[in-house]
Amino acid sequence: MIIPLLKGLATTLRHVFTKPITLQYPEEKRQVAPRWRGHPELTINEDGGRRCVACTLCMVVCPSNAIKGIEAAEGQEHEKYPVAFTIDLTRCIFCGFCQEACPKGAIKLNNLYELAQYEKSLLILDIDRATQKKSELRMADWL
Repeated sequence: MIIPLLKGLATTLRHVFTKPITLQYPEEKRQVAPRWRGHPELTINEDGGRRCVACTLCMVVCPSNAIKGIEAAEGQEHEKYPVAFTIDLTRCIFCGFCQEACPKGAIKLNNLYELAQYEKSLLILDIDRATQKKSELRMADWL
């Protein structure tokens, strides 16, 4: 009768002195794996311009039709650039085909996983909201 009680007490004391595995979520964020696929975003060059040349390969290869509304314009030196670009995150399945198809590395999947919203309109990204804020290329090993 006393031996099972001591075994239970030993198990309890062992768990009391170990590091907890629970994260206090809003304050502590989980580190994601380097190959984590979050939502797509448009990357920018070091000079602040978008890398996208409006070739529409990402739109063609997207199996869920999450990328649409790419409208191209032509610059002074006959270079193409997008004036409209829409990513619908409610349709996106985070497959990464858009990242693989882009010849300029202009679209990358970031590492954000908090996508819950009360309004659906916040999950439809236009060209300004889909563009990353600072120049950084993630996941070079993924290409």
